[in-house]
Order: sequence, then C-alpha cells, then structure tokens
Amino acid sequence: MVRILGILAGIVMVFVAAWSFGHGAYSFLTSERERNVVREFHEEPRDLHLASDGPFGKYDRQQLQRGFQVYKEVCSSCHSLKFVAFRNLEELGYKEPEVKAIANQWQIDVPDVDPKTGDPKGRKAIPADHFPSPFQNETAARAANNNALPPDLSLITKAREGGAAYVYSLLTGYRNPPANLPAENRPGPNLHYNPWFANLNIAMPPPLKSDGQVGYKDGTKPTVDQMAQDVAAFLTWTAEPRLENRHRTGLAIVIFLLFATILGYLAYQNIWHGPTSRAVRRTGPLDPENMAKRDAANAEAGIPSA
Repeated sequence: MVRILGILAGIVMVFVAAWSFGHGAYSFLTSERERNVVREFHEEPRDLHLASDGPFGKYDRQQLQRGFQVYKEVCSSCHSLKFVAFRNLEELGYKEPEVKAIANQWQIDVPDVDPKTGDPKGRKAIPADHFPSPFQNETAARAANNNALPPDLSLITKAREGGAAYVYSLLTGYRNPPANLPAENRPGPNLHYNPWFANLNIAMPPPLKSDGQVGYKDGTKPTVDQMAQDVAAFLTWTAEPRLENRHRTGLAIVIFLLFATILGYLAYQNIWHGPTSRAVRRTGPLDPENMAKRDAANAEAGIPSA
C-alpha cells in the first residue's frame, strides 16, 4: 500500500511539473514582449587592440606614460586611484627622481595629522603614498558632482564588462541622442547621452573635449581617440600591474607541461606498449631452472617430489 501511494505521489509531482513548464512556455511564447529601450540603444564596446593583449602581450611603456599624463591632467580632478602608489610609477619607466618630483608636485595634498596639535592637515606626497582622493569623503564627492559618485579607477577595467575597450568606448562615445529615443530615456539636467553607459545617460561630462587637450612629450599626436586609448591602457596596468609576470609564468608552465607530456608518452612506449613488453617472465619458485634445482635437491635428500 505504501509503495502504491509513493508511485501515485510521484505521478502527481511529474504531472504538476510538466503542467507548470508547459504553462510557462505557452505564456512566454504568446505574451507581448515589453520594449527594452536601454537594451535597444546600448552599444557593445568598440574594438581596442593594446600591446598587452593576448597570452604574449607586454605593456607599451610609452603608451602607459601617455595614459598616466591623461589621468593626471584630466581624470585626477574627479577620480581617485587609491590602490596605486606613486612609487609604482617606476614600473612605467620613470626614474626615482622623477617619481619623487611627481609625488611632490601632485595637485592634491595627502591627508595627515599635525603631531603637535592632533588637527587634520594636508602635506605633500612622497613616493610611498598612494594617490590621494580628490574629495574628503563620499558626501563631498557627490556634492561636487550633482549627487553622482565618481568611481575609483584603480580596478575599473576589471570591474566593467569589456575592460579597457569599455573605458575607450565610453570616453569617445558622447553624442547627441537619436531622434527615435523615447522622451523618458532622454538625458535630463546634468546628464549626457552615451550609448556605452549602462543606462544610456551619464552624469560625467565629456572629459576629452578636443584634440590637443594634453600635450604629449614623445611627439604622439594627442587626438581624442589617441588619448582615450592611452588612458585605457594605463588603467589596464593599474588593474593588472603583474600581467607580464603572469604571462611569463604561464608560458614557462605550458612548456614544462608539454615536455612532461612528451616524456610520459615516451615512457609509455618504452615500458608498456607492445605484446612482448607486457609478457610476464617467470621468476622465483616458478622459474623452470629453479624448479629443476629444487627437484634435484629433494631427490638427493630422499624427499619425494610433490
């Protein structure tokens, strides 16, 4: 009786699950789909090819220095870089005196405390300091940016889908909204249309406004597109400063595994492959020579053979 009740309960559960699935599928196929304006007008990140791309990629130090210059002169007034220290700039090719000069001349003081009075004060940065935030706290940041909070850029290429390509597309993606964009999705006060932003309208005004906004020391033409590429490359480095070490380690591991695989295959061929090598040779008491010696010793001692 218990078994029959269990079978009936199972049949009922299967029927309910099948009915639920069928009803849901029918509702999905027959219901009118709601228009998703954001998805309709949102753009995928544009193609961006950097020297650090791919398993053998390496950073272009000159491009990273140009990107740092763009960050310093354009982005640092609103965005922090709290996970990067001034001394890390030596990895970009800057000499120690240059790093000290950059830290000392940084436009934002490092928060500190007066040892005599205990009052907060600012001081000039040193290479051991991390890049200071342009705002004292979140409230001050929102008050200065129409209630929008500028994100920290240290890990932005890891935090956003598309990485460096997203940053590049966003910086070069400001434009007038299309005519067929619904009124409720058009940018309001202090907002700007950018189809590469999550909801199409971004509070940050275009940071790269015109060619030549930053003067490059290496002679590269500072177009808006070039500056966007350079700062995207720099922010790739801030998010992954050990990328080159990881690539080198990965390559060494792949070579080692390939070598070990070849050795393992050759060992298999030498030891286990083929019917002759797999034949078991009689040894010990079962060896015919040993058996003959045993029988002779038994006969000499008068022990009958088994």
